[in-house]
Amino acid sequence: MKSIRWLGHSTFIVTTDSGKNILIDPFLEGNPVTPNAWKSPEELDIILVTHGHDDHAADTIPLARKTGARVISIVELSALLQEDGLPEDQAVEMNKGGTVDLGDVKVTMTSANHSSSWKGKYAGDPAGYILKMENLCIYHAGDTNIMPDFELYGRIYRPDVAILPIGDHYTMGHEEAAHAATMLGARYAVPMHYGTMPVLTGSPGTFRDLVEKHTSGKTSVIIPEAGEDFADQIS
Repeated sequence: MKSIRWLGHSTFIVTTDSGKNILIDPFLEGNPVTPNAWKSPEELDIILVTHGHDDHAADTIPLARKTGARVISIVELSALLQEDGLPEDQAVEMNKGGTVDLGDVKVTMTSANHSSSWKGKYAGDPAGYILKMENLCIYHAGDTNIMPDFELYGRIYRPDVAILPIGDHYTMGHEEAAHAATMLGARYAVPMHYGTMPVLTGSPGTFRDLVEKHTSGKTSVIIPEAGEDFADQIS
């Protein structure tokens, strides 16, 4: 992996060793945390969408049309995105448990415990994603609360990096997220979905303290600044 950046809320961009740019949950233009330099990326190969809510999917179609990126999402959401202008040849529909081989990265769709709609229409189940590269595995949990699945994902995929929502109100807060990190057993945990709006009160500092306590230091917490490349913090 060449780089990984948090762009605010639940949006991340990962650049693989071959230079493939993968954007997760494109909420950029209306995201108050996203740096101006990252509001509209010029080069994208893949867009992963966990679910249809605006704060995760708002910029999907314009970015896909601008860059030609393929868009991976659950079947029902994919159909709605195509109805609204996503080119059919860029849409990759899939479902939970399935894996798409993208060359130097394999993407597996996982469960998430949340809801999903696109412009008021039912958009299928919410999801998370496992990104499996040659020497690194990243788990982006999407919007979710704590669930028993984390134990299985930790056992099956052995993620090196677990990206978890901590904001509370719409997802789990820092307490549940810290227990989720413990269940996953990743070497690193990264908080997301906090601070974007006043109702998202989860604290990344408290999350870090709880994870270190629950895992006895086996899981390190990385709290990146928006736009920061934190790949060098992952060994």
